Amino acid sequence: MKSITAALVAALIVGAGPAVAEDWTGAYAGFSFGYADADGADGAGGSGASFGPLIGYDHDFGSFVLGGELEYNRLNLDLGRSEGSLDSLSRLKLRGGYDFGSALGYVVLGTARASTSGDSDTAAVYGIGVAYPLGDRFVISGEALRQDFDNVPEAGGSLDANVFNLRTTFRF
Repeated sequence: MKSITAALVAALIVGAGPAVAEDWTGAYAGFSFGYADADGADGAGGSGASFGPLIGYDHDFGSFVLGGELEYNRLNLDLGRSEGSLDSLSRLKLRGGYDFGSALGYVVLGTARASTSGDSDTAAVYGIGVAYPLGDRFVISGEALRQDFDNVPEAGGSLDANVFNLRTTFRF
């Protein structure tokens, strides 16, 4: 029993060595699937599925990764008014994060454009995410993003949108 315990402890010590750092430098493209929730003035708002393409580039500085991304999410959120729906969100994002070895934790800051059935508005976007590679080229990730729009007539003025995305990307 002591030799089995010693062998297990030795295996755990050897297996708990330093994580191999991932090289995040390069271009990537992919697709996101998610859930969006939007709340406007006077009870306007809606929730539903979001999906769309994304493209970006990251540069790995060792333990810090910095990159940019362009993302489009197609939506069909009825805002609760007879003429209003949120049709899409486009985002230009700056991503910065820490390389945890086999995963990347990051924060997002950028600009978002909401397109509704009758108008559009621009606002800041911010959020967090985590990316995990599956092999050399394929990466899965998750993001939680927030946008606060001030001038969306179909929502009665302001519109606060939260988007939670599961993303699949291919690195070049």
